[in-house]
Amino acid sequence: MRERVTLSIGDGVVLALVVGLAAFGVAMIFSAGELEVPSSVTGIWRKQAIWLAISLIAFALTLRVAVRWLEWVAPIAYGVAVLLLIAVLIVGTGDGPRSWIRFGAVGFQPSEFAKLATILMLAKLNAGRERSPETLWDLWPYLVVVLVPFALIMAEPDLGTASVFVAILVAALYWSGLPFSKLALFLSPLVSLALAFSTPLWGVWFLLLVGFLYWTRAYLTESLAVIFANVAMGVLVRPAWRSLAEYQKTRILAFLQPEADPQGAGWHLIQSQVAIGSGGWLGKGFTLGTQKRLAFLPEQHTDFIVAVLGEEFGFIGICLVLLCFAIVLWRVLLIAERSDDAFASTVVFGVIALWFAHLFANVGMTVGLFPITGLPLPFLSYGGSFLLMSFVMLAIVQRVAVDTRTGA
Repeated sequence: MRERVTLSIGDGVVLALVVGLAAFGVAMIFSAGELEVPSSVTGIWRKQAIWLAISLIAFALTLRVAVRWLEWVAPIAYGVAVLLLIAVLIVGTGDGPRSWIRFGAVGFQPSEFAKLATILMLAKLNAGRERSPETLWDLWPYLVVVLVPFALIMAEPDLGTASVFVAILVAALYWSGLPFSKLALFLSPLVSLALAFSTPLWGVWFLLLVGFLYWTRAYLTESLAVIFANVAMGVLVRPAWRSLAEYQKTRILAFLQPEADPQGAGWHLIQSQVAIGSGGWLGKGFTLGTQKRLAFLPEQHTDFIVAVLGEEFGFIGICLVLLCFAIVLWRVLLIAERSDDAFASTVVFGVIALWFAHLFANVGMTVGLFPITGLPLPFLSYGGSFLLMSFVMLAIVQRVAVDTRTGA
């Protein structure tokens, strides 16, 4: 009987660590609301605790869903996700991006559901292929699946969330068996986009790209398409910059030079770095962070929860949390590798890519290694929609682990 219980939950270590991180997240959100002058953040931990309870119920229910059923329902889920993203553009609300659909006091972000639906749809594409993609032209179905939600989320506009879909796409292509050289060529326009602000750097990159195309003996049509895409990125970068919302430009500029406007655009990053630095090795103690208590630290319950962690539990505390994430991601990767089902393994690897993208972006922006994107830290940051969908994804991962062990 004990063995059957163990198998029913999949990887017990992953489950224990994730629930522990989520419970610790509620505690950190409680601490984030402990201010000298109470604000809207004070007491918000209760809402997160309720969402955690709902997420655990959703986890238990999703764990009973067969992976085969998920494969069948993937196109329907994807279609519903697209319709919800269109609805957001019509009736959505939010400060900045219009990302929320509200039903009275309850709000939901369709983009969180769209992440899972896109992972399922990409996994179905992988499962339906008789062979791995070999050319760039084999990738157009994957690109279409991702471009639709990506474009709708960009229209909100929410650049940070949209960027997660790029990570999901790269993960699906890598897991499909696409040769690394083809994957590098596919991603090369993103490099052009990043370097296009400097003509000399872009010129050097373009020469390297042409040399790489010659070295890999890419097909002529592929080479022309890659060159066209890179040139287009170089030409369109300035119009694309002008199309960004003002707050998005401000975040990018603050990342490049926060000291240029310490009281304005650079305030978030500077205060975050001060909070983490003041925590030292062991921190100031739970609820005792001064930057946080004096309300110098902005968005301390969502975007900058790591800054609260660093101020109150120090460098050691941050390292322990990151170690927990590393163990979770590593063990989930083992689940993906052990599964011999193309659909199931792709879904699991897509979940890894999603969680890693959020982790990398959130921690990176907190310490100034990445622009402020507004992406929450999985299981720790405040946010009911993301927490709920993360536990649903965890349940799918655990179900795959159960099926792999039992040979289902």
